[in-house]
Amino acid sequence: MVDNAKITIREGQGKTPWNERLSYGASDFACSFTFSLIGTYLMYFYTDVFGITAAAVGTLMLVARVIDAFDGPFWGIMIDHTHTKWGRSRPYLLWFNAPFTIFTVLCFTTPDLPMNWKIVWAYVTYIGIGILYSAVNIPLTSILPSMTTDPDERVLLSTIRSLFSNFGGTLISVIALPLVALFGGNDNPRRGFFWLAVMAALVFFVIYLVVFANLREHVQTRQSQKALPIKTSLKALKNNWPWVVVVGLNFIYWLGMQTKGQVTIYFFKYNLDKPGLASLALFFNAVGLISVFLTPKLVMKIGKKRTILSGLAMSIFGQLILGVGAQMLNIPLVIIGTIVGNFGNGFVGALIAVLLADSVDYGEWKNGVRAEGIVTSASSFTAKFGMGIGGAITGMLLSIGHYAPNKTQTASALFSIEANYVWVPLIALVISFILILFYRLTPEKEVEMTRYINAKHAREDSEDNAAVINDVKG
Repeated sequence: MVDNAKITIREGQGKTPWNERLSYGASDFACSFTFSLIGTYLMYFYTDVFGITAAAVGTLMLVARVIDAFDGPFWGIMIDHTHTKWGRSRPYLLWFNAPFTIFTVLCFTTPDLPMNWKIVWAYVTYIGIGILYSAVNIPLTSILPSMTTDPDERVLLSTIRSLFSNFGGTLISVIALPLVALFGGNDNPRRGFFWLAVMAALVFFVIYLVVFANLREHVQTRQSQKALPIKTSLKALKNNWPWVVVVGLNFIYWLGMQTKGQVTIYFFKYNLDKPGLASLALFFNAVGLISVFLTPKLVMKIGKKRTILSGLAMSIFGQLILGVGAQMLNIPLVIIGTIVGNFGNGFVGALIAVLLADSVDYGEWKNGVRAEGIVTSASSFTAKFGMGIGGAITGMLLSIGHYAPNKTQTASALFSIEANYVWVPLIALVISFILILFYRLTPEKEVEMTRYINAKHAREDSEDNAAVINDVKG
C-alpha cells in the first residue's frame, strides 16, 4: 500500500490554467500602478510640492540605489532559502503586501517639518519603499521558471504580465494629475497626492491578495524542495553569460526610461509650456500594449533576440524624432516620437523577464544548480539600480542647470530638462542595443536545455518515487 506515500507528480512542463495566467498579469498591474506613480511623479512631488531641492533628491535616489546593491541579492538569497507549503517565491506576495501598501502612502505624506527633517523623512520612506518593492516584485520574476518549463508558455505568461504592467503604468500616469486636482483642489496638491497614494495602495493590497491565492509553483525539483546554501546558489551564476547580458540590459535600459519618465511633467510644463499635455504624452505609453500583444507571434518567427533588437531599434528611432521635436518645440513631432518609441519599448519590456527565466535554466544546464531567487533577483535589483542612477543623473542635471520650481526657467535649466527627456534615454537605448548583440542563447540551444532539464527532473522524480515505494514496502 502506498496511498499515504508522498509520490512526486511532475507538473509545469506545459500550459498553466487561465486563472494563474491572469493572476500573474494582475500582479504586475498592481506593481506598475503603484511604482509608476513613484517613478513618474515622486521627484516632481519632492521638488515642487514638498519643497526639497533637486540636488538633495538626486542624492537621495543615488543613496537608495546603493542600498539596493545589497537588498536585491538579499531577497534573492532569501527566496532560495525559503521552503514552505506555498513554495519559495509565493509566500513573499503575502508576507510583504501590507508593509509595501503602508510605505506607498508614507512616501506621499507631507508632515510639517523643517527642511533637514523633510529630507530625513524622504530618505526613510523612499529607501523603505525601495526595499519593500524588491520584496514584492522579485518573487514575480523568480516564480516564472517555477510555473512552467515550456518556453512558449513562458513567453505567453511574460506577455500577459507586460500587457497588465503597461496598462497599470499608463493608467496611473494618465489619471494621477486629474485625481490630484480632484482630491486636493487647485490649491492643495499635498492633500491631492496623499489621497491618490491611498487609492493606489489599496488597489495594490487587494490585487496581491488575489494573486497570492491563485498562483502556484508547479516545477518542483529536489533543489526547490529544500533551502539552498548561498555558496550553492551562487554557482548558478558561474559562466552564465545570458544572465550577464540581461542584467546589463536591465540596468542601462531602465536608467534611460527613468530619466525620461520622471521629467515628463517638467518637459511639458516648462519647455513646451503645455502642462496639460503631460497626461496625454503619458497616455501614449499604452501604444506599447500593441507591441506586447504582438510579441509571442514575432518571437515565433524571428526569435527573442531579434525581437528585442527590433524593439530597441524602433525606440531609438522614436527618440531621435522626439529630439528633433524638442529642438523645434514642435508638439506633433514630440507626440509622433513618443508613439514610435513606446511601440518599440513594448517588445523589450515583454521579454526581459523571459530572458531571465531562461538564464535560470541555463544555470541548471551549465552548472547543475537551479537557483531561481539569486538569478532572477537581478531583475528588480538592476532595474531599480538603473532607475536610481537615472534619478541621480536627473537631479544632478537639474541642479547644474539651476532649475527653480514653479518659476520661469533659464535656458540652462530648460536644456537640462531636455537632456533628461531626450538625450540620456537615447544614449541608454543605443548601449542596450549593443549589449543584446552579445546575447548568444539561440533557439536551438534553448530546445537542448529544455530537453535536458525535463529529462533530469523526470529522472529525479522516478528515483524519488521508487525510494518512497521501497520505504513503504520495507
